[in-house]
Amino acid sequence: MNLPNTINDTNFEFPNIKSVYKGKVREVYNINDDLLVMIASDRLSAFDHVMPKGIPYKGQILNQIATQMMKDTEDIVPNWLIATPDPNVSIGYMCEPFKIEMVIRGYLSGHAAREYSLGKRMICGVPMPDGMKENDKFPTPIITPATKAEMGDHDEDISKEEIISRGIVSKADYTLLEKYARDLFSRGTKLAAKRGLILVDTKYEFGKTKQGKIVLIDEIHTPDSSRYFYAKGYQDRQDRGEQQKQLSKEFVRQWLIENDFQGLKGQTVPAMSDEYVQEVSARYIELYEQITGKTFKPSNTSNIHGRIHENVMDWFESNFM
Repeated sequence: MNLPNTINDTNFEFPNIKSVYKGKVREVYNINDDLLVMIASDRLSAFDHVMPKGIPYKGQILNQIATQMMKDTEDIVPNWLIATPDPNVSIGYMCEPFKIEMVIRGYLSGHAAREYSLGKRMICGVPMPDGMKENDKFPTPIITPATKAEMGDHDEDISKEEIISRGIVSKADYTLLEKYARDLFSRGTKLAAKRGLILVDTKYEFGKTKQGKIVLIDEIHTPDSSRYFYAKGYQDRQDRGEQQKQLSKEFVRQWLIENDFQGLKGQTVPAMSDEYVQEVSARYIELYEQITGKTFKPSNTSNIHGRIHENVMDWFESNFM
């Protein structure tokens, strides 16, 4: 089986690079402490581990969903984005990221459901009502922040009170982050509903520009950062105690669990066959088309590194040279 080429690592030579940050999925080039060039790789991360093979078109899909969602929410929350000169690339303002992720949950799913099943009724200092079933809707969306992990480390739950008391984020800034997270989730919920979807939970990341302005950064409402259910039949499935039909990378996590991997010490990431890689790629394309309502147009992968370098350099020449 001949799979399309993937971009799993980068080593670009753009003008005036000051530093390069390599995260689990994205690689970020600091240009003269003014701009960031963010490359969305095809790496697949789950349980805070990067899988052994890249997923064709995954970076393009995540970058294009995030770009659309940034444009769909820029009227309510400012963001870092300036341009997308390539399907896998976003260019934006240099920001100092806050060292937390603002996770917001409208439903008892995923990590929250796993905690709930252990008998816990408090997560990140936020109470969860008794008598809920997995995938039930919370009376009001809850914010459950997490510390941002470095590559290979685990994100950790943290409460609002601890964030402020430890000086990770000031009280004034945190209040604005919380407002922005709720506003974005409300808009995301409405956008999802138009596509026949329920936005179940998601995470937002924010940074502060050199001018001190708080802006939305990184991805937004993508299948890597969010969980979606199909709205049609949701209540019937809940009433019957059935699993929900969902759009997220939860299917990857479930496959890993079935293959005895949850990122725990001593566990080994299972091998991924080309057939499985192709299946994951097809699922990401399905996610893109369902979330955006657009037909996916795959980019030319014959020379991904060359294509990205040429497109980014053309953008620099048009704007700065």
